[in-house]
Amino acid sequence: MAKIKLGILGGFSGKVGTVIGSSWNSISYMRALTKSYKDPETEGQMCQRGKFAATVNFLKKITPYLRIGYRERPAGQSTYSAAMSYVLSYAVDGCGSDAQVNFTRALVSRGNLTMTMDATASVADGTVTYTWTDNSGNGNAEATDVAMLLAYNKDKEEAVYNTAAGTRADGEASLTLPTAWDGDALAVYLSFYSEKGKSVTNSLCLHDDETAGGNTGTGGDEEDDGDHQLG
Repeated sequence: MAKIKLGILGGFSGKVGTVIGSSWNSISYMRALTKSYKDPETEGQMCQRGKFAATVNFLKKITPYLRIGYRERPAGQSTYSAAMSYVLSYAVDGCGSDAQVNFTRALVSRGNLTMTMDATASVADGTVTYTWTDNSGNGNAEATDVAMLLAYNKDKEEAVYNTAAGTRADGEASLTLPTAWDGDALAVYLSFYSEKGKSVTNSLCLHDDETAGGNTGTGGDEEDDGDHQLG
């Protein structure tokens, strides 16, 4: 119950309906009653949280790669947010604790640069070997476009990448894997970005192993320094 200390026109202390009266340094004030919030943990919320967690767990390992791969992002959106939005919307299967990234559909780069043709990737002896056809002059493709390589370890949830592995004209490049990765399930990606501008290609997932648990993705700022890294 509220108490009026100075008559009907004076301040009051206590609660009246959804309003609380009080005073500080002889100054009377009122504030709205804070609404209590209880997380209902609905099925839809739990589903979305699982999808969000799976997406974050993947993308946080490759953030420097995304800074280049998503630099054609919409104005006002960070590269990470742009990648998060795409993968969460188009490349996550399942719900809640069963949610998992579909690595074949996930794009680690997204843009309007023309992609190369006939690209392949093979994994052997601790190395991923990439090959592609130089299609310079096709669309906006140029010989100087820079190749970006990425391999994500689905078992260890780690990544290695090289954001300056060669050019479109080279037609081939390689990525060295950590020795501890021998026998692990990998998802392997290839992308290109323009040396002269901000254009990037949609990435290609060229290799996607089934994990030991039977899951498979079979369902496309600050700059990185371009060195091979382990995330």
